[in-house]
Amino acid sequence: MSLKIYNTLSGKKEDFIPIEEGKVSMYVCGPTVYDTSHIGHARSVVVFDMVFRWLTRLEYEVTYVRNFTDVDDKIIKKSNETGESCTAITEKYIDEFHNEMDALNVLRPTMEPKATEHINHIIDFIGKLIDKGKAYPVEGGDVYFSIDSFKEYGKLSGRNPDDMRAGARIAVDEKKRSPLDFTLWKPAKPGEPSWESPWGKGRPGWHIECSAMSAEYLGRGFDIHGGGKDLIFPHHENEIAQSEALFGGRFVKYWIHNGFVDINNEKMSKSLGNFTMIKEVLADHSPEVIRLFLLSKQYRSPIDYSEDSMKEVSQGLDRVYAFLERLDNAGIQGETKDRGPLWEDFSQAMNDDFNSARALAAVFEAVKKGNKLLDQTNDAPDADMKKDLERVYADVKSLSGVLGIFQEDPKDWFRTKKDKGMSDKAIDPAEVDGLIQERADARKSKDFARADEIRDQLQAMNIVLEDGPGGTTWRFE
Repeated sequence: MSLKIYNTLSGKKEDFIPIEEGKVSMYVCGPTVYDTSHIGHARSVVVFDMVFRWLTRLEYEVTYVRNFTDVDDKIIKKSNETGESCTAITEKYIDEFHNEMDALNVLRPTMEPKATEHINHIIDFIGKLIDKGKAYPVEGGDVYFSIDSFKEYGKLSGRNPDDMRAGARIAVDEKKRSPLDFTLWKPAKPGEPSWESPWGKGRPGWHIECSAMSAEYLGRGFDIHGGGKDLIFPHHENEIAQSEALFGGRFVKYWIHNGFVDINNEKMSKSLGNFTMIKEVLADHSPEVIRLFLLSKQYRSPIDYSEDSMKEVSQGLDRVYAFLERLDNAGIQGETKDRGPLWEDFSQAMNDDFNSARALAAVFEAVKKGNKLLDQTNDAPDADMKKDLERVYADVKSLSGVLGIFQEDPKDWFRTKKDKGMSDKAIDPAEVDGLIQERADARKSKDFARADEIRDQLQAMNIVLEDGPGGTTWRFE
């Protein structure tokens, strides 16, 4: 099955055929570095990390660019409020972002350009738009893009410029030709960072930064542009307008947008005070649990963050690691190079628009079946079963490199989570063994009420007991 990608531009899944055979060029909008990143930022970064990993696994040569917006109104506002320089603020939050993404096992992109390092490229881009009659400077140093000069404006978001214009209002002193024209260059204000330009000292608008940087590293047209759904309009719509107005032809072949993260079934918002920062989540949950949560839904769907959802995800991860430890104990290491049904199911899911939810479902189904095989043989499978289980283990190892999870040593997983005091800490196998022994002692002394109580306690922990001639064994449900 060839890779299919849902293209926001067409509104449907399309076969992925890169512009240049064997190579993929991808640009993803990175953070505006004025504050700590939240769980919504993490979802976008982890989703496109997964996309990057899968494209690489498909043996494409991938050039992945993710930028930092390090000049912006929000950064300047923070500087004015704190007295710190804009540079000090942006460097601080870039370092923090890297530390958090490293903790989440996110691979570094091929390039991570900063807007402030590309001012000359931005000025050159704006100058060429003016020369082509697509943009215009006004008195005072502003430069605007004329959306009337680009007849396809609105094709990504589906918005009609005439409808938007009808609802817009222009102030008496507004210098724009149309209320929908957007800023390419802003004149300097006292105390703000600024650069010399043909239109006077100033700084770039947000949208032009990404067009200039993507053109610098990926050329006039490239394969994939990604980001959160909130960027479709106006940011990505404006990128298309200014890039295609200047270069002609198609700017981006496939537009990919990830869904939002809600908090306890509510949209994250400052008014609700429910912004959940990555550093807070990392303090309470192991990185693999966070990654598993962020990939547990298909990337275009919304996902709801809550302690209940994190607990459920954590238990699911425990089930996988308990199964892998069980395989280790049975002498099964997964060193075979043969691929089994799990890898086939996983690949089909990933090739269907990077459907990580379906891919993970295949993993949990394989674990369930594997546990049943081990149960039937009292953890001593015959040669044929052993071969099947070897393939399952090998497939988990292989797909772990795509998802960035299931990468810990199974023997260390439970101990490490407990030692770190995570709120989602795994069930301690020693604790389970102790309860099983206590249950056996209770049954021996005919204290059946206590024995039943312990069984119920273990069932609440999603643990299944198997009583047999050799004693009681257990596994995750």
